[in-house]
Amino acid sequence: MIPESILVDSNVFMDYMKRGRDPIRELLTQAAQFDSTDLVTCGVVKAEALRGIKSLKVRTQFEGFFSGMRFAHTHATTWDDVWKLAWKLDRKGQSLPLTDLVIAACALKEESWILTSDRHFDDIEGVKMIRPEF
Repeated sequence: MIPESILVDSNVFMDYMKRGRDPIRELLTQAAQFDSTDLVTCGVVKAEALRGIKSLKVRTQFEGFFSGMRFAHTHATTWDDVWKLAWKLDRKGQSLPLTDLVIAACALKEESWILTSDRHFDDIEGVKMIRPEF
């Protein structure tokens, strides 16, 4: 199945950078594997990815890349989805970080797959994932 859109988790940006690879080039290459696939972001991912960049030049490049991605807004209904998802998982004894719950809720709302190396998303019903190629 080919995803129509992929929400890129912040850990993917960080993992590529730790490996000395250009996350932007890598993500564009991966997205090109799927015809007409949109790259999606949300506020949590953008904030997490940009906060750790030390170089102003690199940060500016990332900001430009993020501005070209489709943005999943976190409206009041999204926050309702987040707490409902958290409540459901908590009842099963699965306590996930709030940031991951927001990312999952955004991906579900956008009908996007999540490109992530994070195993937290394995516990969330309905979330489709792609593992990055490192």
